[in-house]
Amino acid sequence: MPVPGIHFDDDEEDESTADDALSPLQLAAWQGDLINATTLLQQGADPNEEPRGWYGKTALQAAALQGDLQIVHLLLEAGADVDAPGGNNGGRAALALAAGAGHGVVVDRLLNAGADVHLPPHKYMGRTPLQAAAEFGDLDIVKKLVKAGAKVDSPVAQHFGRTPLQAAAENGHRGVVHFLLNAGASVNSPPSRSSGITALQGAAVSGSVTLVQGLLESGADVNTDGSRYQGGAALWLAAGAGHVDVVEVLLDAGANTSAVSGNEGKRCTALQIANWKGRPEVVELLMRRQKLQDVGPAGAPFQLKSEMGTS
Repeated sequence: MPVPGIHFDDDEEDESTADDALSPLQLAAWQGDLINATTLLQQGADPNEEPRGWYGKTALQAAALQGDLQIVHLLLEAGADVDAPGGNNGGRAALALAAGAGHGVVVDRLLNAGADVHLPPHKYMGRTPLQAAAEFGDLDIVKKLVKAGAKVDSPVAQHFGRTPLQAAAENGHRGVVHFLLNAGASVNSPPSRSSGITALQGAAVSGSVTLVQGLLESGADVNTDGSRYQGGAALWLAAGAGHVDVVEVLLDAGANTSAVSGNEGKRCTALQIANWKGRPEVVELLMRRQKLQDVGPAGAPFQLKSEMGTS
């Protein structure tokens, strides 16, 4: 049975166990049940019960994620730890959860309660409050956190980490990207070790020509390698996604058509990934621009998908 308040990505199995179940207070906070939450606290429930399992949340984190200001206030008044870490999958504290869901009034309340804008991200898919806010795209919250002292280039999670600029670019938040660049964000921060991107790579895979052009004008390196696992250079990512206009902009900026990206054992060029994913317009553009016969990493001549059959 699914655990309330727990989100599973498409590639994750929804196999919750008793260890992942929310406590009564955590469940009341998640469901927005102010009366029950109040009663449980009066009966001695601990507002700082630890999150259970990989996807668990404290009561305050659950209320913050839901944007329930009344329950957030209730729990803080009862002594809830505003900076308590979350479960092992993401481990996001209340401020990061509220910022990443666009709950500005809850962000204000947590900041007033002394929430730390500098909390480092959990190594697995973690986010600082500013990284989470930029990913969601709420410019007012982003500005609020920067004003509160959040660093625009703080360290990122090892797996699926994102700087604020990378997160905003990947999700097409042009206003946030513009603000962060003006605030001094590094346009060439490296991708996280696993499933990472640069800001340009994020903009390329999102298909935003405007963002790609703006980042290039701001000095983004068009040929930076992707992360070691599930990463790719900007041209490779745009080609695989079928974004013809972005591919053309990147080629005009000097993108290396011979570079290979992808996981070990499956590395290939932008032309090859476009062909494999069935992006005929990108294949035509790359072949026209390369004006040469492409040769695969293992030395096999390049063939169009229509010539390769289904095997």
